[in-house]
Amino acid sequence: MTWQTVTTEPNQLGESPFWHPLEQQLYWVDIAARLICRCNGFTGAVQTWAMPSEPGCIAPARDGGLVIALRDGIYLAPVWGGELLKVAELGYPTTTTRANDGKCDLRGRFWVGTYYEPRDLPLAALYCVDARGPGAAQVTQMVNQSQVANGLAWSPDASTLYWADTGAGLVHAWDWEANSNALSGQRSFARFPAKPPGWHSGQGGYRGRPDGAAVDSAGNYWVAMYEGARVLQFAPNGEVLADIATPAQCPTMVCFGGADLKTLYLTTARQKRPAAELEMYPHSGCVFSLSVAVPGLPVNFFQHGANLK
Repeated sequence: MTWQTVTTEPNQLGESPFWHPLEQQLYWVDIAARLICRCNGFTGAVQTWAMPSEPGCIAPARDGGLVIALRDGIYLAPVWGGELLKVAELGYPTTTTRANDGKCDLRGRFWVGTYYEPRDLPLAALYCVDARGPGAAQVTQMVNQSQVANGLAWSPDASTLYWADTGAGLVHAWDWEANSNALSGQRSFARFPAKPPGWHSGQGGYRGRPDGAAVDSAGNYWVAMYEGARVLQFAPNGEVLADIATPAQCPTMVCFGGADLKTLYLTTARQKRPAAELEMYPHSGCVFSLSVAVPGLPVNFFQHGANLK
């Protein structure tokens, strides 16, 4: 398994990648630089679009464009580089909290986790934004008591929802009923040891913490291990199937793409990383790809009512 470098211009904090099957383009965000990025799957050309605040996550929208989670709310962008139409606010204090990892479910609802920036209390949460009706979007807090929301994904049969608290080093799983949007049966799917005091890049004794994730068509859960320089593949029963070294100390999120969904894309980070680490991993912040045997699941599109058109 050999990683290929997709982009040569590094991001500060690459996140939220998805493959757009109609456009044959890879999208992602640079949260710290307040950019949305996309790369043409045929030419490799990269475009960026500056945002007014940090874009925590994005997803493709029905009828074209994107749904974007910015610090102060959820927005619809009908066209690239165009007007941002506000869909909803999540109700958290924007002075201490911003949007983070998120994606759409198979019914077209946009799920957004948050990042509580002081990271001293579990005040982050997971929200579901349902804009399918003709009226105002409905916002529901689905889960709370987290520090850094990450790792959101669903099983292929849509019966299981995964969600990680990066700060706690824990991936949770729930039973999920799509029609009623009900969660039940919360359980621990994977737990990771805390970072030892004084640990730094290049040392042993620490294998990272769970960041962004995706599920393949066989139901395996793939998760980027921030500061662990690896991606893990878990079977649905929690068994580790693969431990894949990455060309960056801080991988942030994976997604599946390409025409056959057998390309694993990986975003990474370089912001606030020590010089010795960046010397060891000079392409930190770039996007990488890896060919895999089992295809992933196609991205879900944001569904919205007439009030947002």
